[in-house]
Amino acid sequence: MSISFPETAESKMKPTFSLCLLLVGLHTVALCHQRPRYRKKQGDAKGTYYPEHSSQWEEASPLKNKTFVKLVFSNADFAFSFYKLVASEAMDKNIFFSPISISASFAMLALGAKAVTLTQILEGLAFNLKKTQEQEIHEGFCQLLHSLNRSDSEFQLSLGSALFIEETLKPLQKFLDDVKSFYESEVFSTYFNNSVGAESQINSYIEEKTNGKIVKLVENLDPLTAMVLVNYVFFKAHWEKPFSTAQTKQEDFFVDQKTSVKVDMMYRKGYYRNYFDEELSCWLVQIPYNGNVAALFVLPDEGKMKQVEDALLKKTVTTWEKSLQDRKIHLHIPKFSISGTYDVKNIVQQMGMVNLFTEQADLSGITEEPGLMVSKVIHRAMLNVHENGTEAAGATVKEVTWRSGDFPRPPRVRFNRPFLLMILDKFTHTVLFIGKIVNPQKND
Repeated sequence: MSISFPETAESKMKPTFSLCLLLVGLHTVALCHQRPRYRKKQGDAKGTYYPEHSSQWEEASPLKNKTFVKLVFSNADFAFSFYKLVASEAMDKNIFFSPISISASFAMLALGAKAVTLTQILEGLAFNLKKTQEQEIHEGFCQLLHSLNRSDSEFQLSLGSALFIEETLKPLQKFLDDVKSFYESEVFSTYFNNSVGAESQINSYIEEKTNGKIVKLVENLDPLTAMVLVNYVFFKAHWEKPFSTAQTKQEDFFVDQKTSVKVDMMYRKGYYRNYFDEELSCWLVQIPYNGNVAALFVLPDEGKMKQVEDALLKKTVTTWEKSLQDRKIHLHIPKFSISGTYDVKNIVQQMGMVNLFTEQADLSGITEEPGLMVSKVIHRAMLNVHENGTEAAGATVKEVTWRSGDFPRPPRVRFNRPFLLMILDKFTHTVLFIGKIVNPQKND
């Protein structure tokens, strides 16, 4: 996000500044065998680790906290509202982004906003300020980030932020303290007059935090930039039940009624939580990762994509999750790798965040220097879905055998036409990523 000063008679006599906010999301998938995961119970002074699904761990669930539940619902509302606005402008394109990366970044920026600008940011993030206080929002995000940042040898999820501040700009100490305490943001001093050096510093940070997957996101940086805020999310996980590369075969994927492309279609026969929504005419298949995270694949019937997109709401997804049943299916999922880069400014303006990008912006909580406003917001996310990775080499999987007397015959769910995808953290009920795959062969 880029913040700049509006031009006034006084400002013509001195240099202007801008602040960039860059939102970075990344999701990669590699697959291997399941291994039990352990986590430390909150508040346990001894640091004892319990199995993830044990009763001891359930006691520490953040969903016991009413404030946290309000945050989860607002984040979901924001995710689906943002998706619908993106989809309305990209009817025939792949979509992929991380709503939690975007919402966390704007919530962090709200720490420096005041008056109408602050209200517009928080209401734009789908918070009801009559029911939720600003302090609760930041405390909720703090708890969410603590809950989401976790990793082991087969699962990695990390979210974070960093501020790159012009050496001559003196941010308020309260703002620096708050971004560190609530969002654990790192703060770096940067000499933006050397725009090439500043770009290199920021791009190196993004590349490191996304394990080399997102590179050169910052280009043509204005030498008068005052501050760059970066938010990143990196996710890498393995399927609980990997696909066999021997079963992957070239098949047609029908982009629309007139266009088809050849894709590598993965296949697996087994038990998955699935459901056919008669009202919305779509198949739902939940594919679990190790680590209490799952991918929810949504396959609308021909001509029903818009109907399903319009119905995307928190309550719809909640209903779907309650309706899923563990049943045997023949599952066909394409291998694909896509990325999406978005001008977030245009989208959030439609969600009510208006003043932030105009001379009416009040960001006096960041610095006493008057006139800061946002001029640019960029978000990039990547998705890579495949059967296995280097971690899966030599992995063995014990598969449940099929009994000849099992009836009825399992349905065949073939994702060979445009479909939706959500990556859900089941522990916090957070939508980590959301997307639409229109053409698996096209990396928009």
